[in-house]
Amino acid sequence: MTTDNTQAFTLTIADNHIAWLTIDVPGESMNTLQASFVEGVSAVLDQLEGNQSIEGLVIHSGKPDNFVAGADVRMLEACESAEQASEIAGQGQALFSRIEKLPFHVVAAIHGPCLGGGLELALACHSRVATDWDKTRLGLPEVQLGLLPGSGGTQRLPRLIGVPDALDMMLTGKQLRAKKAKKLGVIDDCVPNTVLLDVAEALAQKSKPKRSRTWQSWMLSGNSVGRNLVFDQAGKKARAKTRGNYPAADAILAVVKKGLDKGLKTGFAEEARQFGELVMTPESKSLRSLFFATTAMKKENGADAEPGQVERVGVLGGGLMGAGIAHVSVAKAGYPVRVKDVSEDGILNALRYSYALLNKKRKRKQISKAELQATMMQLSGDTQATTLSNADVVVEAVFEDLSLKHRMVQEMESITSKDAIFATNTSSLPIHQIAEGSQRPEKVVGLHYFSPVEKMPLVEVIPHQGTSDKTISTVVELARKQGKTPIVVGDSAGFYVNRILAPYMNEAARVLLAGETIEHIDNALLDFGFPVGPITLLDEVGIDIGAKIAPILTQELGKRFEAPDVFDVLLNDDRKGRKTGKGFYRYDASKKGSKGKQVDKKIYSLLNIKLNASLSGHEVAQRCALMMLNEAARCLDEGVIRSARDGDIGAIFGIGFPPFLGGPFRYMDHIGIERVVSLLQAHQNRYGERFAPCERLLAMAKEGDVFYPDTE
Repeated sequence: MTTDNTQAFTLTIADNHIAWLTIDVPGESMNTLQASFVEGVSAVLDQLEGNQSIEGLVIHSGKPDNFVAGADVRMLEACESAEQASEIAGQGQALFSRIEKLPFHVVAAIHGPCLGGGLELALACHSRVATDWDKTRLGLPEVQLGLLPGSGGTQRLPRLIGVPDALDMMLTGKQLRAKKAKKLGVIDDCVPNTVLLDVAEALAQKSKPKRSRTWQSWMLSGNSVGRNLVFDQAGKKARAKTRGNYPAADAILAVVKKGLDKGLKTGFAEEARQFGELVMTPESKSLRSLFFATTAMKKENGADAEPGQVERVGVLGGGLMGAGIAHVSVAKAGYPVRVKDVSEDGILNALRYSYALLNKKRKRKQISKAELQATMMQLSGDTQATTLSNADVVVEAVFEDLSLKHRMVQEMESITSKDAIFATNTSSLPIHQIAEGSQRPEKVVGLHYFSPVEKMPLVEVIPHQGTSDKTISTVVELARKQGKTPIVVGDSAGFYVNRILAPYMNEAARVLLAGETIEHIDNALLDFGFPVGPITLLDEVGIDIGAKIAPILTQELGKRFEAPDVFDVLLNDDRKGRKTGKGFYRYDASKKGSKGKQVDKKIYSLLNIKLNASLSGHEVAQRCALMMLNEAARCLDEGVIRSARDGDIGAIFGIGFPPFLGGPFRYMDHIGIERVVSLLQAHQNRYGERFAPCERLLAMAKEGDVFYPDTE
């Protein structure tokens, strides 16, 4: 017997009285749970509850590579009140509770991503079996959208695996591989995909398992002081990371605790209520806008041309950047990669770099020894240029010297095919100047990665005026396969990310020279929402790098980019930052975490700083951030970025602009363009012309415009 309900859910009952519920959302590559499915799922449950011959149920996906990737976030955009959003959560809770109360054994057979509402569905089942495929991941990532699990997840997961592990999953949004999920007790078995449905069917034929006693041991063991300590510690850890900027973290802690203290019914009610309130917060709206933006970008080529075929990648330079680029090309994108360096040491460095990263994954049992060896077999190197003759894309990561890059272009063009692309990883030299040394300028493009390459998610794709559309679309696709989010930016000094970062960093340095302490400045911007403070960031990037870029930006873009006169003093004292063990901070590699990093108080006398704290943390953060906002608006006005969306993604993924603020442009919309202009003018009067609001902002304030009119 087969029943078709909204086409997404198909119920089949086999001769052995085991029912099969197949989830296959039509027209979508990924299964997501949608509000429109409520009626269809209810009809299926009516049949299951009314059929006394059924002895077990297996819920599985009709998609080849995913179970359920979560609830469809788009349905939240239609909510005009917290009550409407709470109602959506309540509907999900009700449906999943009906599944949990079915009289026979219900088993979730999981292959591929099982996230958010997908995992909440699986948690409502009595047992869960997942495949050992690398892309099978289980998690509750709602916190990354400023939300909490709203369909029972905050109540079922702690009762299944215990409070500490459940809070860790929900507060971080981490995704578990199947083996780890089994170890924690999230799933009951981890099997090859070839036997997944057989194992699930055999399990469904058995009696329902008894309810886990984890929640009872929580209630009965110890005392209220001990139980409260668990939440106090989790809260301190969460707040140390969020610094109060992500209300979802506190909501998750409160909802889990209330449900365990007061019971499931109260827990579900509180979960739905808080879910509704979080949906309406500006933090969640900003994080959801970021999710929609990145999803949309995955469907774009960056130009009006189909990408060319890439089969082999070459990398020029085996240093830190070259090694990182080679690694993501072979380990993420899966291309055979050949590294060319002037010395054997450079080649060995690139090979060791990839091996160390892969071996770390092997030790964590994320890959096998055979997989490590197979990946390393795809990575090779040589000191001879001819080794790159069959590369379809050559990524250059050599020193920032224009004549050297011209030689690299010419050398590669002499040995590669006429269709081969030359992509330069320059962070400061204009691409059109590099292309001047080329016989095939249409094949020359910038690919600006950020360090460390394997961790930083952004890549700036920089075409010069003569770069072909096919070249652009080809490297955009390459970057995406490398696991990156690419944005296409204009060929001007600093491109986009470094251009908006420089005035922000310069202002932080000026605040320091005015007498504020290093800790105060860094903490102010951490409280604002940046992942690291600006003084720490300068140490991480390298003071020598800042010294090299600053004059280029000043020469190309004007006086507002002039850096305070500190670089020469610091470099003369051998202070390049973390890489030399000292900069503004001192670094002790033998100590872990914050113990290995301490402010070097000698910096104050070295720079003739007289400490004179006069600014609040808010004032420090506002002063630095305004410089970044103003420059971002200039970049949009000058066409350095194509849209406010690209500018927001670039700032968030490139330099860690606070995601909960949505990026510079959404943030300006939120506080109001008139307010931004007013603040800039006030700072201009107090600190100088570098704060003068750009023409774009002045015009927008006058007309009452916003960067995202469609969301108003």
